[in-house]
Amino acid sequence: MSCSGKPSCKIGPSILNADLSDLHGACVKMMDSGADYLHLDVMDGHFVPNLTFGHPVVKCLKPKLPDAFFDMHMMVANPETWVSEMADAGASQYTFHIEACKDVPKLIRQIKETGMKAGIGLKPGTAVEEVLPYVDSADMILIMTVEPGFGGQKFMSDMMAKVKILRDKFPGLDIEVDGGVSPDTIEQCAQAGANMIVSGSAVVKAQDPAAVISSMRNVVTKAL
Repeated sequence: MSCSGKPSCKIGPSILNADLSDLHGACVKMMDSGADYLHLDVMDGHFVPNLTFGHPVVKCLKPKLPDAFFDMHMMVANPETWVSEMADAGASQYTFHIEACKDVPKLIRQIKETGMKAGIGLKPGTAVEEVLPYVDSADMILIMTVEPGFGGQKFMSDMMAKVKILRDKFPGLDIEVDGGVSPDTIEQCAQAGANMIVSGSAVVKAQDPAAVISSMRNVVTKAL
């Protein structure tokens, strides 16, 4: 867990916003542009009303990007079902939603036994207090700043209160924000204490992704 020392800024483009017909090329472009990790949104049509991709995509990408850190955002019902498959595919971090999990400590243990890091995600309607008992055993907490399931939503500024509570209580924790994060909203994220920044269209569809990543990194690093 990253609860000791000062957290560092990490920028993770959401590749669901990329050209899916050339996913490998898009991932390479993001890494070459300075991304620290790649954020992959897995949706099952049950936990959220949308479908994306699963572990076979990761298994194809990992050999071509052996050094990339794959942060799997598991927007799925029964997240325990896919742990071994994702680990086998080469995933680096398995971030499940607390709302979909019946036994959080057990799932965290299951994830870590495979060698992956364990992240816990919270939907906007879930109180931050729900995750506090599990922070010490997790590697990262994800605060959703839109309703999960679809891109292009407006950034929810009121979610920054959750980030601030976590940062005040856990100074060294990796805190991720995801949803509507862009150069226009990064200052709010940074001031609240987020250090892991997921950004979709703002980075992936930018004319100069490297400049956008660098700009957001500077804002976050200055605030940490």
